[in-house]
Amino acid sequence: MMQILRTPEDRFEGLEDWSFKPHYAMITDAAGDQLRLAYYDEGPRDGRTVLLMHGEPSWSYLYRRIIPSLVANGRRVIAPDLIGFGRSDKPASRSDYTYERHVAWMSQWLKSLDLSDVTLFCQDWGGLIGLRLVAAFPERFAGLVIANTGLPVGIGFSEGFQNWLTFSQSTPQFPVGMIVSRGTSRGLSDAEVAAYDAPFPDESFKEGARQFPTLVPITPQHGSVAENIAAWEVLQSFTKPVVTAFSDDDPVTKGGDVQFHKRVPGANGQPHETLSGGHFLQEDCPADVVRMIEGVLARTGG
Repeated sequence: MMQILRTPEDRFEGLEDWSFKPHYAMITDAAGDQLRLAYYDEGPRDGRTVLLMHGEPSWSYLYRRIIPSLVANGRRVIAPDLIGFGRSDKPASRSDYTYERHVAWMSQWLKSLDLSDVTLFCQDWGGLIGLRLVAAFPERFAGLVIANTGLPVGIGFSEGFQNWLTFSQSTPQFPVGMIVSRGTSRGLSDAEVAAYDAPFPDESFKEGARQFPTLVPITPQHGSVAENIAAWEVLQSFTKPVVTAFSDDDPVTKGGDVQFHKRVPGANGQPHETLSGGHFLQEDCPADVVRMIEGVLARTGG
């Protein structure tokens, strides 16, 4: 049985620019463990659905300046906290975190909400997991906006990623808020850094954040290489609109948009952009993120 940690609710009180109320879903792991997954569900239920997926080591706070604009446009906006992050439960052992478990957990959640006609915005691990959801359930997705992420199959990685991997495994304390701040171009305020630190009362809550960098399948020996290759086979026949919104100041994923342009037919002829920002471009250019999501929605029925 997993040992599961749950961040106290008072850690989330009074966070700057964050007033969204959480919803919760119970996920049953293949081993029978029960995990509570938090998500935010804003806007009209009959609005078109936008799914915002965060990555490592952030949580849905990353979308605080994006959710209100989409809701104002009549969209239903759903933003989950991945297991190990935000308000979601946090298994206490690093060995409890695997790529395939995360895909299975999020697949179960997606099916439980019975989401359809979804426009996905995904960044970092939100893409590694989110694009696997698209491959598993292509009929549920109407369009994609892919930002600063990839779907690796064990054949290489950037120097920027190697530097991140080394840092993440060697630093004695894992400074989550500082990491997010350094991954932006503008830098975060003390209050924003504190909000990213909020889900982690101490180092024991950060095992998922520690483990995620080691799970990226950058060599043939990594797990999930075969599963990602199979996912690419599906994406290579995905004809619905796919737009890339990579940023100009991210050494980790720079150039990763080219694979989507070359391999996904839905990317042909789309208005791809290079936005101005760091790895966490949601912090640097939220209005541009909203604009690109709205562009995909406009091209898939408004």
